Amino acid sequence: MDDYIEIAGTRLLVCGEDGPRLQTSGDINMFLSEAWAANATMIAIPVARLGDDFFQLRSGLAGEVAQKFVNYQIRVAIVGDISHWLAASKALTDFVFESNRGQALWFADNINEVQKRLAAHP
Repeated sequence: MDDYIEIAGTRLLVCGEDGPRLQTSGDINMFLSEAWAANATMIAIPVARLGDDFFQLRSGLAGEVAQKFVNYQIRVAIVGDISHWLAASKALTDFVFESNRGQALWFADNINEVQKRLAAHP
């Protein structure tokens, strides 16, 4: 079940672990629509809702997701353990590091980490 949290002026849509998956670029619009319906300026998507292609940078899906959400001014947090994908890809490790330095796309182990970052950097 999805939930909504207001943190430091940011309306965060927290997607539940169950529900449709983001597996192709066509699926991005479904998540954008949910964010718009909630008047959210940020969406937290659990790792369980992402297809494996998201973590294989050569597929281009992670880049498409990031770019589309940036275009529509919705920030994204990918929430959950991605350590096994990081261990298999230096490029993904670099992508996550650089993403976490910015404001548009974050990777976090849990929703509490996202909430702390929002409180510190609204």
